[in-house]
Amino acid sequence: MPVTTTLTELPDSRVRLDAEVSGEELESRVQRTATALGRELRIPGFRQGKVPGPMVIQRMGREAVLEQAVRDSLPEWYEEAILRSGVSTVGDPKLELDDLPAAGAPLSFSIEVSVTPQATLGTYRGLEVGKRSPEVPDEAIDHELEHMRERSARVESVDRPVAEGDIAVVDFVGRVDGELFAGGEARDYMLEVGGGRLIEGFEEQVVGAKTGEQRTVEVEFPADYHSEDLAGKQAAFDVDVKDVRQKELPALDDDFASEASEFDTLEELRADVRHKLEHAQEHSIEDEFREAAVDAAVDEATVDLPDELVTARAEEMWERTERALRAQGIDPDTYFATSGKTRDEVIEETKQDAARQLGRESVLEAVADAEGLEAGDEDLLEALQSAAEREGVKPEKFVERLTESGRDLPVRREIRLRKAVDVIVDSAQPIDPDKAKARGQIWTPGKQRKGEGSAQLWTPEEKTPEQRPDERPGEDPEKT
Repeated sequence: MPVTTTLTELPDSRVRLDAEVSGEELESRVQRTATALGRELRIPGFRQGKVPGPMVIQRMGREAVLEQAVRDSLPEWYEEAILRSGVSTVGDPKLELDDLPAAGAPLSFSIEVSVTPQATLGTYRGLEVGKRSPEVPDEAIDHELEHMRERSARVESVDRPVAEGDIAVVDFVGRVDGELFAGGEARDYMLEVGGGRLIEGFEEQVVGAKTGEQRTVEVEFPADYHSEDLAGKQAAFDVDVKDVRQKELPALDDDFASEASEFDTLEELRADVRHKLEHAQEHSIEDEFREAAVDAAVDEATVDLPDELVTARAEEMWERTERALRAQGIDPDTYFATSGKTRDEVIEETKQDAARQLGRESVLEAVADAEGLEAGDEDLLEALQSAAEREGVKPEKFVERLTESGRDLPVRREIRLRKAVDVIVDSAQPIDPDKAKARGQIWTPGKQRKGEGSAQLWTPEEKTPEQRPDERPGEDPEKT
């Protein structure tokens, strides 16, 4: 184990990690760095890229090579120190590095960082939690049947101008400032007028055109358009209408039901649609119930959340949002421009979400401790089965590789917290949602009102990797 750590708890949910890198590990990194530098140095008598490590150390001096080795390796050592300590960090760390040691001596550094706060548990078993029943209005069934009719629609060419709901077969060429741009040209494009698939305003300007007619359509790209080269710019499209086609929807009757499904009557088809919609709701209802149960346990607990800690988590949440925006080709500055808010304002708004999220993590950690919950090797193998398959290795070998580097510990923590959720949820008693809401509005001294500081309900099933730009900053959208 190249890095060893000693943990000291500090006030305000902070810890200090005193870490030490063994002399053997440090010397190995020095030699590795010298070899890498030798590939770049030019020294008379040696071919380029073939300067041996000892000669590099002799020419540059051991201290210079050591300094480079530490600079290159410190992020890895820091990560390993955090992993080995088992703490769940919040925000940026404060790192202090001791003087560089002599040959053979260990290297010492310390990390001071905020961690998930400790919770004082209240009741977490047998909580009464609101749970709604599946409810499918007739309008939802009608909506699904309309989709089925759309899929079964027949399309015929008509000798009349384009109207809403028609399909216009068009060629178009677009220009910005008189210049063609990538993606601005198409031939035999099936434009469903009213479908909202093209830039806002495009389809409306085609309405009324006849087959063989040419029109110039002028639109403005949205300020948050995914292509920065086009965002906010005016464009002109030369559109050639080649055909006008009308959709004919089948009548909603028994004949339609027998042709579009395995049922003989429309009544049977409606019943099947209702059943499927109810089944889909059951999954979301169960997710809601799990989240509400965790939330109820949080409301029963006491968690001290220093403002600095909440701010640090809010910043982390927004940084995830920024990464997600950039991954989709959207500059975060564009987001701020369209929202009319600054980064500081967005982070301030996210602080309630951050506080609630921290509270949930803290309570689940405390429940796991109280129940003696652990993630065994079999749990780990099951959790990492899919990841191992993607890597093309046996799960056992994959787990062994992670364990050697300490990277199994975050996964074990995730499993442990998921088990804590199960303890809370499995013992929770479902009650009518309106009854639960009424209870939540009853306030007693010393107890937070339900809804104060509430945000997106967090459970360990949620993934933290990336958010869609149309979601509120700080909310994790994707759940397993």
